[in-house]
Amino acid sequence: MSEVRSAPAVYGGTAATVADPDSVLLPGHDVPLGRYTTVRRLLPQRRRRMVGAWCFVDHFGPDEVAGRPGMQVPPHPHTGLQTVSWLVDGEILHRDSLGSLQTIVPGQLNLMTAGHGIAHSEESPADHPPVMHGLQLWVAMPDHARHTGPSFDHHAAVPVVTVADLTITVVVGTFAGRRSPATVHSPLVGAELLAAGEAPARLTLHPEFEYAVLVMAGSAEVAGVALPPGSLLYLGRGRSDLDVRAPAGSRLFLLGGEPFAEPLVMWWNFVGRSHEEIATARADWMEGRRFGTVSGYAGEPLPAPAMPTTRLKARDRDGRTSG
Repeated sequence: MSEVRSAPAVYGGTAATVADPDSVLLPGHDVPLGRYTTVRRLLPQRRRRMVGAWCFVDHFGPDEVAGRPGMQVPPHPHTGLQTVSWLVDGEILHRDSLGSLQTIVPGQLNLMTAGHGIAHSEESPADHPPVMHGLQLWVAMPDHARHTGPSFDHHAAVPVVTVADLTITVVVGTFAGRRSPATVHSPLVGAELLAAGEAPARLTLHPEFEYAVLVMAGSAEVAGVALPPGSLLYLGRGRSDLDVRAPAGSRLFLLGGEPFAEPLVMWWNFVGRSHEEIATARADWMEGRRFGTVSGYAGEPLPAPAMPTTRLKARDRDGRTSG
């Protein structure tokens, strides 16, 4: 997924410190995606660029798309990241330059590894369900893995476990004694939490990880903090457990991982380490090199925006520039 014809990523939004000094409540901001979809961007923000290796979180919907085109994101490139697509409602058809053609539905996982470079498109099928709701997330690839070739994996089922009144789906990584089949390159976890009742649940965490929780639907109280819908609560590190209470039907998503140590340059759809690397990736896309061709999409590929007039600087997970 990509912000269509976007300028360089804006790390905006305000943040309010809440009761726990390691917790920060982060509101999202709306970003147009293609001609027909608006998403709520929750990462990156000025106050929090990453959670573990998770470097980008878009929450879309729930949107009524009956009689409308739904999602239409033309072919576009990626480098240095993995995309994680997770649906609650609707269908999305994925095409990529490896020749993959895969429809994802709720409860299934699409994991695309860009590595050195890949192109893909995402669209609602012509005969699509009336509601679309889900997440698109990026995982930054560490230096030892990011130069590999691209790949695409579809997982028709991922593990599910119940803790108190929470049904937990382990999308990526290991959580609550279950391991996702998804292959990632950093220690991390992504799990959906669906509340069947209001009984509190205490979840076991890895104290070496940092965590965040976002609210996809309903509301919740997490670590004693009230979370409105569409918000992200950054929880910091050092926690061995987490108390969660949510009304029945509320849907949350837990992100976590070992803090990512490498400074990154994120611009448009590229994750790199230097201005020169990003400029080369842009030139390769515009000149038809490296990324291949996405076949079957009824439209033209996205042109890259112009490079900024100032040098792009690598930033660490806290937003500090490097070099």
